[in-house]
Amino acid sequence: MKREAIATGNTTDQAKENACKMLNVDPLDERIEFEILEMQSKKVLGIFGGRPAKVKITLKQEPDQIAEEFLSEIIKLMGLEDITLSSTKENDVINIDVEGEDVGFIIGRRGETLDALQYLACLVTNRVDSSYSRVCINTGDYREKREKTLENLGRRLAIKVAKTGKKCALEPMNPYERRIIHTSVQKINGAISYSEGENLSRHVVIAPDPNSKRNYSKGGRKPYKKNSSGRPKKQTIDADRKPINEGSDVALYGRIDK
Repeated sequence: MKREAIATGNTTDQAKENACKMLNVDPLDERIEFEILEMQSKKVLGIFGGRPAKVKITLKQEPDQIAEEFLSEIIKLMGLEDITLSSTKENDVINIDVEGEDVGFIIGRRGETLDALQYLACLVTNRVDSSYSRVCINTGDYREKREKTLENLGRRLAIKVAKTGKKCALEPMNPYERRIIHTSVQKINGAISYSEGENLSRHVVIAPDPNSKRNYSKGGRKPYKKNSSGRPKKQTIDADRKPINEGSDVALYGRIDK
């Protein structure tokens, strides 16, 4: 994204300084592109004609600056105060950490507001340049806690499905969260996962593995085979098993093409 300003002055240098003040940047900033629109001219006999110099400066912002500036403006419009933002950039990933007393409003129900802000920030950051940067917004380690919760949920439901032989459907989730569920389910023998639905209604379904050796009767499930101690065998984990679909590594809101 570029920011522009046009200013006048008695000389081109003065016009440039005035334009830099409008953008609140240092005239020596290497990101500034300088263009002379009109050269100054002196008055004839000190009375007639003459005109000031007019210049245009263009400031190219870095992707992390664009994302942080956009998010800061949105938070102000939400009426939230005492919120601080800090951003870091690693390769093509921009990580923005949000801190403050009212971060609960930014997270929203099950992270829906946080996801929406992240989606919009990604759109704004990548709407001009041909390069692509992924934006990840986090607050109070919410993403890590949410990921752990989904991992436990996927594992628990997969074990239940493997035991009962009855599939179950989860609530709609974004691609990133669906991927977490798929990854958890694929490690449980006797269960598989796949996605159904379109757009905002797309959700994960966990179902019995059709290739599993376990057979179920119409009246219910067959009992577990017991080990030497007389207890049911524990569910085994296979790290090499893959989900039926959506098996690729998808991040939270991947690239959005123009």
